[in-house]
Amino acid sequence: MQVFYTPDIQTKNELPEEEAQHCTRVLRLTAGDEITLTDGKGYFYQATICAANNKRCLVTIKERTFQEPLWPCHLHIAMAPTKNMDRNEWFAEKATEIGFDELTFLNSRFSERKQIKTERIEKIVISAIKQSLKARLPKLNEMIDFNRFIKQEFKGQKFIAHCYEGEKPLLKDVLRKGEDALVLIGPEGDFSEEEVSKAIELGFTPVSLGKSRLRTETAALVACHTMSQLNQ
Repeated sequence: MQVFYTPDIQTKNELPEEEAQHCTRVLRLTAGDEITLTDGKGYFYQATICAANNKRCLVTIKERTFQEPLWPCHLHIAMAPTKNMDRNEWFAEKATEIGFDELTFLNSRFSERKQIKTERIEKIVISAIKQSLKARLPKLNEMIDFNRFIKQEFKGQKFIAHCYEGEKPLLKDVLRKGEDALVLIGPEGDFSEEEVSKAIELGFTPVSLGKSRLRTETAALVACHTMSQLNQ
């Protein structure tokens, strides 16, 4: 099933230009064809194309369907982006397919990338919700300084995954089903010891993601999968 992302469909019966071009130029759909839309806010729409050209596609809504949330809580991943953008994009795509609610990029001491443009990642996330038939678009945040981020209020469980020695339970053993959860994932060089200490002082629980040494994007995906599987 081909799904089109139309965030303003409740107030505007027209596909965004990029979606309209894919619909009419690539798929060659025309007036009278039926299509499926999502607003990224929890709804799917069954619609019929009523007018179309190379740049515009107007539709008539036939039916609106609410998609129940996958879980009753908020799952937030905060990760230091990798130097290679392809790996950040890979994570965003796969995590969206698995399911999460919010993604924040962290600028930590040993971060390999100090700036990141989220426009491309947002497009990948949109594509992934359409492919995986999800009606909710995860929230994507711009990069923020680590120390500033951990001081923000978060109502729920807070975890920091790191590779230093010490007692660290597995995330799956301490995560409580049905509660909001935030997991911090560091860069390839890990968080600094000072950053870990500051996070713990502010209420973050240190956790392990398993015995294997994982790349940043793999660790973030393991955390995402653990949270989503427990809560489904």
